[in-house]
Amino acid sequence: MHVGHFVRGLGRFFITQYVPSDEKITRRFPLILTTGRVLSQYNVGAQTRRTANSAWHGEDRLEIHPLDAEERGIQDAEWVSLESRVGQTMLRARVTERVQPGVVYTTFHFPESGANVITTDSSDWATNCPEYKVTAVQIARVMPTAAHRSTWQADHEQFSQVQHKLLDERTHGV
Repeated sequence: MHVGHFVRGLGRFFITQYVPSDEKITRRFPLILTTGRVLSQYNVGAQTRRTANSAWHGEDRLEIHPLDAEERGIQDAEWVSLESRVGQTMLRARVTERVQPGVVYTTFHFPESGANVITTDSSDWATNCPEYKVTAVQIARVMPTAAHRSTWQADHEQFSQVQHKLLDERTHGV
């Protein structure tokens, strides 16, 4: 289709109006969460998660700047509660200078992490892409005796177990 030339030239670009996010930090939600992907996981688990790619990236972690972690008493690899205006989940922290103070980051490759459960329903007016990059959140250290799962994560685990049982019955005729 595009051998030798592009049907409509090199592209059609036009300027659109900038519309800022309605999502703002507050005293209750003082950090901005942004989400993204890592190359080794890019869409490989969307269907079956039956690849060896988890050897490179075994779980979604919440990256937090050392200053923000210290302020909240969070150490590297500890479980934290991640809460926004729309939901809550729990992840392990990765204390790192890869993110700026005031910003936290996580991937969303593992459904059980619930990373997208806490993002808003807002979307870009022009493309209708979800606003996964700007969510005001609060982070809190979870005590070691906690179950390390939010209500959503526990429900998701139960649902997944039922689905796997149904798949086993269908596959093995049980």
